[in-house]
Amino acid sequence: MATGSLRQPAPPAPDGDAGVERTISADPVPQRRLGLLLVVGGVVGFIAAFTLTVERIALAGDPNAALSCDINPFISCGSVMTTWQARLFGFPNPLLGIAAFTVATTLGVLLLSRTPLPRWVRLGWQVGITLGFVFVCWLISQSLYVIGALCPYCMVAWAVVIPMFWTTTVDSLDRGVVPVPEGARRLVAGLVEYRLLLTVVSYAVVVLLIGQAFWSQWVALV
Repeated sequence: MATGSLRQPAPPAPDGDAGVERTISADPVPQRRLGLLLVVGGVVGFIAAFTLTVERIALAGDPNAALSCDINPFISCGSVMTTWQARLFGFPNPLLGIAAFTVATTLGVLLLSRTPLPRWVRLGWQVGITLGFVFVCWLISQSLYVIGALCPYCMVAWAVVIPMFWTTTVDSLDRGVVPVPEGARRLVAGLVEYRLLLTVVSYAVVVLLIGQAFWSQWVALV
């Protein structure tokens, strides 16, 4: 892993893409590794979102339809799909996922092919994945404490958004896509070095929250 040492900021680029190539940390996120993460996460997330869409269509046609993700009363897509939280913007949430994960996969392919991404593209993706992460956090809270059920395919989407968010964010900070004050540069270098830990801690928090929220149901199943 990186030693946390700092590099000098890059001079302003004539096209306004300052800081995209130079990094704060001595061990930045490899761009092809980021690309691989976006491709794998995008494909897995797309499959989950597409499957949810198909299941939602089946449920709309037959409210009594047996869905592949209905495992028990609290691990059930059907219990979640019929709530208002599942169509927050007036249409099924998985449609947002299909679009977002397609973008992620496309950007990942570009990075894998070593295609330089303009700063505005990186910044746009950073805004998008941040909104997606916030949305996922809200959906987790609603599933655990309001709806009282877990959707397996939704959890797959959560699982891929979390590492994509943290890796994209530390990379954006490190490369100057998101401006970093001088006093925060050492913090950014540390975040880049421990980026995997951010994902692991996030997973652990989600697992602990699920265990706490559904403890009585888990015990009843044993």
